Amino acid sequence: MAAPRIIASLSDIPASQWDALHDGANPFVSHAFLSGLEQHGCLRAQWGWTPQHLTLWEGEELVAAAPAYLKGNSHGEFVFDHAWAHAYAQHGLEYFPKWLCAVPYSPVTGPRLLARDPAMQAELVKCLAALCAGNELSSVHVNFHRDDEDATFDREWLSRVDVQYHWRNDRGWKTFDEYLAAFDHKHRKNIRQERAKVARTGVTFRVVEGRDASDDDLAAMHGFYLQTFAEYGNRPALTLEFLRHLARAMPASLVMFLAMRDGGPIAGALCLRGGDTLYGRYWGAHETAPGLHFETCYYQGIDYCLANGLTRFEPGAQGEHKLARGFLPTLVRSRHWVADPQFRAALRDWCAQESAAVRRYAATLVGHSPFKPMADASSPP
Repeated sequence: MAAPRIIASLSDIPASQWDALHDGANPFVSHAFLSGLEQHGCLRAQWGWTPQHLTLWEGEELVAAAPAYLKGNSHGEFVFDHAWAHAYAQHGLEYFPKWLCAVPYSPVTGPRLLARDPAMQAELVKCLAALCAGNELSSVHVNFHRDDEDATFDREWLSRVDVQYHWRNDRGWKTFDEYLAAFDHKHRKNIRQERAKVARTGVTFRVVEGRDASDDDLAAMHGFYLQTFAEYGNRPALTLEFLRHLARAMPASLVMFLAMRDGGPIAGALCLRGGDTLYGRYWGAHETAPGLHFETCYYQGIDYCLANGLTRFEPGAQGEHKLARGFLPTLVRSRHWVADPQFRAALRDWCAQESAAVRRYAATLVGHSPFKPMADASSPP
């Protein structure tokens, strides 16, 4: 029988043991990424993040794990439960702290139940609920888990879905022109015009992978990140030292697109590369130019995927504007165990209604695809 342990710092677990529990295709669950957040000032208790990773051991061998955090608020999660916290407060109950199994600040689908076999995954799910109840926490949440993990959760775990917009190369495109040929005339014309506007301003682009990133490149990208968060009045959590850590520890995963003018960077997008997927995470700019955001955040990423044989591009949460640029609606999932049985029953109905509405919305979006029907996709642009 595997013994559970709560680990307060990933530095207490050898990277080789942690990374042996997943296939390495998703960079966000790697020991280097998660421990880097802890080591370089990105997670702080006063910001609501306290690492409390669930691990299962057979002797001194790690056999299963779930990256998890005690949360004193709902910031940086992207599965919004503010209404739940408000309902608890109205009834004189404490919603926080809660327990969250997720990757901080990253609305990216990936493995959450790290284990070598389904039995150990099921054991993780049981332990999450049991330890939540035993420690008098309101709830435990598993955000952005993979579809193939969904069956591991029983009916006591409430199910939620949401919509993101993902690019998929399921038609074998090799070049951007081949990609554009699959669009209807209106959308194809709009994309060409957007890209042309950027080119006319004299902006060029550098693709910088982690192994080639200079400290000036990383500092510029971090400055763009800070600029965006300042514009929206949000607190930036990622530190420059964390970006330096990514370049050192995960050089094959870090990808940046830097927009250049007059020899210097004016904008940038930071991405991570996985097995077959590019993940867009942050962007910012010190100057404005027509179409600069779309080129930096979307078209440069698509170009990179086509050049490097990646078949998926997930540019982040939200944004209906992505649909017109070829990012199609995709359902993402989360599961929630609520300790109070009355709240659990009430929230079950709420989740069912929400899921039905989200699925209707996604179906409506599919009807607005910018692509020609498959039968017409080979016709000339």
